Amino acid sequence: MSDQTSSSAPSFASCHSDAAGPLAASGAPVVALVGAPNVGKSTLFNSLTGARRSVGNWPGTTVEVGRCEWRLPGEPGAVALVDLPGAYSLDAMSPDEAFTHAMLRVEDPAERPDAIVVVVDASRLSRSLYLLSQIREQDARIVVALTMSDIAARRGVDVDVTALERHLGVPVVRLDPRHGAGDADLTRRMVEVLAAPATPARVRGEVTDDELGQADERFAWVQAAVDASVVTPDTDVRTWSDRIDRWVTAPWLGPIIFLAVMWAVFQLTIRAAAPLQDALDSLFAGPVSDAAAAVLGAVGLGGTWIESFFIDGLIGGVGMLLTFVPLMAIMFLLLSLLEDSGYMARAAVVTDRTMRFIGLPGRAFLPLVVGFGCNVPAISATRVLPDARHRILTALLVPFTSCTARLAVYVMLAAVFFPDHAGNVVFAMYLISILFVVVVGLALKKTLWRTLGRDPLILDLPPYQLPHPRILGAVTWLRLKGFLQTASGIIVATVAAVWLLQSIPVGGQGGFADVPVEDSAYAAAAEAVAPVFAPAGFGNWEAVGALTVGFVAKEAVISSWAQTYAVEEPEDPSNPGSLGDAVKADFAESSGGYTTAAVWAFLIFLLAYTPCVATLATQWREIGARWTMFGIALQLSIAWIAAVAVFQIGKALT
Repeated sequence: MSDQTSSSAPSFASCHSDAAGPLAASGAPVVALVGAPNVGKSTLFNSLTGARRSVGNWPGTTVEVGRCEWRLPGEPGAVALVDLPGAYSLDAMSPDEAFTHAMLRVEDPAERPDAIVVVVDASRLSRSLYLLSQIREQDARIVVALTMSDIAARRGVDVDVTALERHLGVPVVRLDPRHGAGDADLTRRMVEVLAAPATPARVRGEVTDDELGQADERFAWVQAAVDASVVTPDTDVRTWSDRIDRWVTAPWLGPIIFLAVMWAVFQLTIRAAAPLQDALDSLFAGPVSDAAAAVLGAVGLGGTWIESFFIDGLIGGVGMLLTFVPLMAIMFLLLSLLEDSGYMARAAVVTDRTMRFIGLPGRAFLPLVVGFGCNVPAISATRVLPDARHRILTALLVPFTSCTARLAVYVMLAAVFFPDHAGNVVFAMYLISILFVVVVGLALKKTLWRTLGRDPLILDLPPYQLPHPRILGAVTWLRLKGFLQTASGIIVATVAAVWLLQSIPVGGQGGFADVPVEDSAYAAAAEAVAPVFAPAGFGNWEAVGALTVGFVAKEAVISSWAQTYAVEEPEDPSNPGSLGDAVKADFAESSGGYTTAAVWAFLIFLLAYTPCVATLATQWREIGARWTMFGIALQLSIAWIAAVAVFQIGKALT
């Protein structure tokens, strides 16, 4: 297999709204938004355009190129604002940085952005200005957006904007994108800049062709700008961020704090979501189903296959999924809280030793953490890694991180089989997920990438900050909406397919949509595969059918169960039981009485096998077809072996 990833450029994420009209495309000016990672670039993008790009108080948040309309007063009226991936310099070290370099250094001036907003961090001015020094080496219209002034003030650093503007030779605007302060000034200066000729290149004739000579010239220019505009304290000022970091990044205490934080997140998520889930479950099982049945009966469709499709299929399957929306929302909110506070970047430092143990740089932790929300953006986030082999290995490991879609199944099974310890069971699944990442990563390193280097972690830790409610709400809604948009179409299609298969009779008695589910095509197909899982304790067609549907999307596991048990004839019609009771009975029967061992085996298989088709599509795009197929085989093999081992060991110990 080749160690080369696919060469596709980062994808564009466009935004359109009725208020803003279509994205300016026919001759509208293009303004590029550039800056080092974690300087507030994406937050500024959202503030200027009203978009809802993912933001976070950690490096590498931007992994695709955002493009939205930015309305300006007067001429030109509106421009296309492009949010490029973060880059410390134009010396590309990763695919995203290479894309930023290509956008800004294209030879034909007509293909370059009409203007550039360079976002710089006032608290780390010298680091941010090096990128500006490279951009200034060609003709360009530039506005500098100065952020993080409040952080700089806490460190005793004061930036004289007038002096800085005079030295740089381009407009400088101080702003706070988290609160929208300074946006109007930036808009006004951009209108002026677009109306003026491009600023001539600064150093084109002043530096030698030698790369070191060019770098020395740039550093000298940056230092002169800092000396002319920045007042620093005589002694180092220790901030409260520095004091907290002494504890949370300590070699031994840091991992304990990290595990405690994640345990608290899962406990709070499950406990807070439980009453909301119960309320939604009662709503769909009662009033919604009754109302739908009444409407269908009123129009003469009662007792027909159409009623079966709507009541047992759509409402039963989709309704069950929607009961887990509060769970997803709370989880996304808490993870956004950790990200925006700045803690997640510290978690990368804490796990650096583990990452290097499996041959990955500490920065690989960031895509892996994203994977605990959703595997799809996590695989896209591997673009921040400079080495192609690191990107491939990380993309192969991301599917072993437990996404929120799997969380819904964990919570359901934990509530049914371990009601008094549901939170601890879910937390254990995430610990097992981390264990899978470490063990599989180490195995791949020892077999496929024996020469994989151990790059040191170089990470610019952002300061701690109080999360802004508006940003928390926007990011949580962005992720929840993305989950619902992705899941809704897949789930509706899957529910329809499952209902159709369960309505087709295969042997036995009954006609279309009037057949016991055990005599349907769905059950027949699942029964053909079920013996493979008998050694794992769940060789029943109900469980295997749910896992098969889960290959499309893990959310569909619950909806397929809801459909299966909604149409299955109960042994005692007077006591049909709940979904949980039906699942519990089937696990007890298929495992020969070793229910606990079988449930744990099922959970392990659910964790380790292929997450969803969307993840596979993203892997295909990022690392190519052969590595994607290798990943599928790897995940299925490990999932089956681990599930069988768990059941057999649990059975022996019982």
